[in-house]
This record gives sequence, C-alpha cells and structure tokens, in this order.
Amino acid sequence: MSLPAQPSSGNRWLAFAVLCTMQLMVVVDISIVTVSLRSIQSDLGFAEARLAWITNAYTIGFGGLLLLSGRLGDLIGRKRMFVTGLALFTVASALCGASQNQEMLIAMRFLQGAGAAMAYAVIMGIIFTIFSNPAELGKAMGISGFGQAAGASIGILAGGLLTDGVNWHWVFYINVPIGLIALVIAIRSVPSDRGLGLDKGADFVGAALVTGGMMLAVYTIATVAENGWASAHTIGFGLGSLVLLAGFVARAATAAQPLVPLGIFRSRNLSGANAVHFLMVGGTMSFNILIALYMQEVAGYSPAETGFAYLPLAVAAGACSVALSARFNMRFGLRNVIVGSLAMVVVGLLLALRAPTDPHYVLDILPTAVLLGAGSGLAMPAVIMMSMQVRSPSEAGLASGLAGSAGTIGDSLGIAALTAIAAAHTQSALADGAGGKPALADGFQLSFGIAAALVAAAILVALAVLREVPMGPPPGAGGPEGPDGEGRPGAAGATAAQETPGVPPAANPEGALS
Repeated sequence: MSLPAQPSSGNRWLAFAVLCTMQLMVVVDISIVTVSLRSIQSDLGFAEARLAWITNAYTIGFGGLLLLSGRLGDLIGRKRMFVTGLALFTVASALCGASQNQEMLIAMRFLQGAGAAMAYAVIMGIIFTIFSNPAELGKAMGISGFGQAAGASIGILAGGLLTDGVNWHWVFYINVPIGLIALVIAIRSVPSDRGLGLDKGADFVGAALVTGGMMLAVYTIATVAENGWASAHTIGFGLGSLVLLAGFVARAATAAQPLVPLGIFRSRNLSGANAVHFLMVGGTMSFNILIALYMQEVAGYSPAETGFAYLPLAVAAGACSVALSARFNMRFGLRNVIVGSLAMVVVGLLLALRAPTDPHYVLDILPTAVLLGAGSGLAMPAVIMMSMQVRSPSEAGLASGLAGSAGTIGDSLGIAALTAIAAAHTQSALADGAGGKPALADGFQLSFGIAAALVAAAILVALAVLREVPMGPPPGAGGPEGPDGEGRPGAAGATAAQETPGVPPAANPEGALS
C-alpha cells in the first residue's frame, strides 16, 4: 500500500482535529438519544418493545459494517473512505432529524450507523500514519482516547440539554453543521493515499455473514425481556446468529481474499487488546446507558439533570486521557496502564451496587462517575495502541476496523443483554410483591454488578495475554517501505524504541503467538 506524503505540522494537527471530531460524533450518537427516547416515543408513537431499535439500528449498521469499511479503506484509500463516510453520516443525521414516522427514523439510524462505520474504521489507520514521532503519537492517542472514553457521557449531556431546551429532532440536527465544516476541512487537510486496489478483494460475502449474524444476535438479546431466555423465539434466533457467525469464520478460513485473514490474530497483543476492548466497552457503555435510565426512572431526574450528572465523568475522562495517558503509557507501559486503570473502573462500578431508590448525588453517583471517567480515560488510549500492533501498513485499516468492531459489538450486546437482564429482574421483583422503584433499583443493581464482572474479566485477559511493547507507531504503520511497498515489519516499532528515552525494548515486539 502506498503511504501518503507526510503533511506539514499545522495540517497534521488540523487533520487530526477533524478525525477526532468525527470519532467523538460517532460515539456520542450511540448515547445521545438515550435521554430523548421518551420524547421520541411520545411524538412518533413507539411501542415500548420497539423503542430500543432507535439505538440498535445505529449500532447494527455501525458494528456490522466496520470490518468491511476498514478493508475497503485499505483497498481504495483511507481518505476517500473517511470523506465518503462523513458525508453519508451527515446526510443521514439530517434525515433522522426530519423523520415523521418510526420506520423512517429506524432506517435512517441504520444509514447513519453505516456512514459512521465507513469513517470510523479508517481513523486510527490515518492517525498512526500521520504521527511517526512517539511523543506526538502519545499526545494524539490521549486526545483520541478522550472522545472514545467520554463520548457516551457527552452524548447524554448534549441529548438532555437539546431535548429539554429545543426538541428531540436536534439531537440529530446538531451533527449537520459540524459534519459539513468537518467535511470541508477533511478534503483539504487529510493526506491522500493510494489503496491496494479493489482487485485484492473486499469479501462482500463475509461482510454479509458477519452483519447478519450480529443483527440477529442483538435482536435476540434485545427481545429476551418479552419472550424469555428459554423461549423458542430466543433459542431459534440465537442459533441463527451463531450459524451466520460460524459461516463468517469458515469464510475467513477458506476465501482467497477474506474480509478478515485469520493470520492477523497471531499477534497476541492485537487479539488480546480486542478482547479487552470488547469486555471493557461491554461493561462501561452498558453502565452509561443504564445509569442514565436509573437517574430518570428511579431518581426522577429530568433529561437535562441527567446530562449534567454526567459532567464529572466527562471531565475526569478528559483530564486523564489528554493530560496523563501519554505520560503514564511512556513511564509504566501500556499493559500496566490498562490493568491499573481498569481496576479503577471496577471499583467505581462496585460502588454503584449500593444505588438506592432515593440517591444522594454526591454520595451515591459522583464517586462512580469520577472513577469510571478517570479509569476509562487512561485505559482507552492504551487499549487502542495495543490493538494496532500490525506487521505492515496494508493491515492498518483492518486492525482499525477490528478495534472498532470489538468495541461496537461489546457495546451492542452489552447494552442489549444488561438491559434485558435488568428488565427481567425488575419484572420478577414486581411479581414477588416489591414496589415499583425498589423493583427497578434491584434490576439496575444486578446489571451494574454484571458490568463490573465484565471489566474484571478484561483485567484477567490483559494479565494473561498482553505483552509490553515499545511506545510508538505499530510495526510497519508508519515505517519505511520495503521492496514490496508494504513496509518493513517492525521498522516503526524499533525506531520508536530507539527514540523514546526510558522505554525498554520489548522481548517480543510483534507480540506474536507462539
């Protein structure tokens, strides 16, 4: 793959600002509708069981198409894919805001998720290309990590303010002016690159299998509260999703040009980081959505009050990711930062287990918000850097798509599963004679405990699988090109180790599985 020419320092940071803006918008749009759901339900007449599809349609379009989008970015050029995705996301956002019925809103949310996938899948590949200096890369990853760690809380804050201050349509319209400005700047500042060519194959069959499998999996879990875990509906659709996902794995093992070559998972750091990402996001994003529902349905907060309650989480995530993450990663190493910061998240989630029916914000919600924000802000940049450990530039788009997919699938399944568990436990408590608010609180507390268990499992995976690597671009991501035009494996990583004082050389810089 032909690497783009290095832009000037000013253009480099301008391009990075556009990439981070899109990254933040993508994450924000997963959560921004949460506090607007009741207004949308009242306006468009959504049935309770169908309301979740306002969120699910977006995450299915996003998560299902990330891998294909990452691969297409490698084939046709990452800038082209980013600009196309940003344009589609902006148009779909306008159509979401203009929706006058349920069907249009759900369809446009799926289209919005598809545009988000196209842009998001190549962002990390571009960032690792334009920043070859380890110090600049560490700073860039800290800023990028802020958007991913705090995006959900910023979305809930923005959604609450827009819903109370204007109306729910503006949780979508707000993307339009931002998207148009970002589009103009991206065309001018993001460096152009030449892809490998479509003749290398994009594997649309594999993309259809993984998208269909994920769609069925999310639908199955989202409808458990209505049908029960042991119902024919749940078992049938669950088995269908497993068949499609197994077909995707079989396709990857046998196709000449698979969407995901299975050999990429020989990197233990890439594989381990994606597993950590899946579990971490499955716990933290689910908690972000559930605690917003708890604050409204149990504590009686308005949408705006719920949004402001999230402000300490966003501030803590921003302070830690932007000001501390690069310094901590350089001093303590990515693996150690991941383990320590996720331990903070677990403590915060465990504190939420005591959430009462009449919470005191400072005592019952604020400590969890600060710990969750600080831990996520430190963990996210380190996890993403670990997940980008590839051997050549031609795999950077795929690695970026895998990282995004791990987070999105964890997000989608985590929210669907924990919401269903909370609802089922609440119904059981009501059937046993509990009052409305105590039953709701019991359901939320159970889900908070499961969220803590998911993040604790991420810590165990990090300890068992991840190996420390030198700070800097992943091997080959921004290094000199070899004779085959795909970069010399390990060149960038070796340079980073040599240029970064205090970072010990890794015994196994590729992180390969033995």
